[in-house]
Amino acid sequence: MSEQWTPGYLDSDLDGVHADTFAVRGGQRRSPEGEHNEALYLTSSYVFGSAAEAAATFSGERSGNVYSRYTNPTVRTFEERLAALEGAEQAVATASGMSAILATMMSLCKGGDHVLVSQSVFGSTIGLFDKYLKPFGLEVDYVPLADADAWRAAMKPNTRMLFVESPSNPLSELADIPALAEVAHAKGAMLVVDNCFCTPILQQPLKLGADIVIHSATKFIDGQGRCLGGAVCGQAEQMKELVGFLRTCGPTMSPFNAWVFLKGLETLRLRMQAHCASAHSLALWLSEQPGVTRVYYSGLPSHPQHELAKAQMSGFGAVLSFEVDGGKEAAWRFIDATRIFSITANLGDAKSTITHPATTTHGRLSPEARAAAGIGDGLIRLAIGLEDVRDLQADLASGLAAL
Repeated sequence: MSEQWTPGYLDSDLDGVHADTFAVRGGQRRSPEGEHNEALYLTSSYVFGSAAEAAATFSGERSGNVYSRYTNPTVRTFEERLAALEGAEQAVATASGMSAILATMMSLCKGGDHVLVSQSVFGSTIGLFDKYLKPFGLEVDYVPLADADAWRAAMKPNTRMLFVESPSNPLSELADIPALAEVAHAKGAMLVVDNCFCTPILQQPLKLGADIVIHSATKFIDGQGRCLGGAVCGQAEQMKELVGFLRTCGPTMSPFNAWVFLKGLETLRLRMQAHCASAHSLALWLSEQPGVTRVYYSGLPSHPQHELAKAQMSGFGAVLSFEVDGGKEAAWRFIDATRIFSITANLGDAKSTITHPATTTHGRLSPEARAAAGIGDGLIRLAIGLEDVRDLQADLASGLAAL
């Protein structure tokens, strides 16, 4: 990550700067007031100098802001900064991570298209495909994330898109992104990667062959659990379709949330490094504890895709899961015995969180779907924050004592 950055969006005076510099300064256009911090434009609409100017701006003949549902200077700064960090030509900000997935599907797919989705995706993502997109004629099949041959066998003449989370939630399973990109492109399909767990600091799917990257900015990009937001990154031609969808349908990011996310990007590398260090330490410790039957973390040599993780990620992330003896009852006792970890399903926060996926994030799935995704009743997910790792380990020891 030390090489010079060559993003799609750069202010002319920032050409050739490195990633950390652009994460702090990229995309900002100061007003005549000369503000040092990025301005927060809390306005719904914009005033034009004449009727002719308004008409030219609305038609696209003249560049400028039209309406904050799809053009806002603060949101645009966030989009340009994130696009640069992902190495994308353009990013489009949305109201949440789920709306980023919805906007991608509604903009780039149509009824009759076929989409392949990993079995190892967030429960709400499965709900979106099954309950809301299938009735509009989208064909959806689910494939084991790590089995490239299964993806290849599942391709159809009308396959439009392959959709994966990598690493997956909550088992840290990985997609071989270059291999899946090859599978997709051989049939004229696109590969979409949800990069929420890694952020562009740890993984850049576009450089590995993916076509589109999706983020829930709610998570690590914010970093403090304050705001909801999402983003889609890719080629400008694809992003035009998403802008059109957002302009018409409206699931767009608020300027205030974009301003908060800009602050998050400034410290993203430092936070991800700290998250990763603590998560790795705790994963190693948990793997040696009685009562823990298995730890899921790609940073462990025991992880079946450890070498792949080292090849396509620069860090192993902040999320890990583990199984305890005794099923749901034991998992709940463990969770209730902790006092520092917050019992919540969110992640990417400065505050560490703990949750029981089978009854929270994946609770709306059928038992069969949970089993297919590897979500057992004894599984516990941790998202490691920025507290002292010694205190977190002691808190987990309290959980173990309750088993």
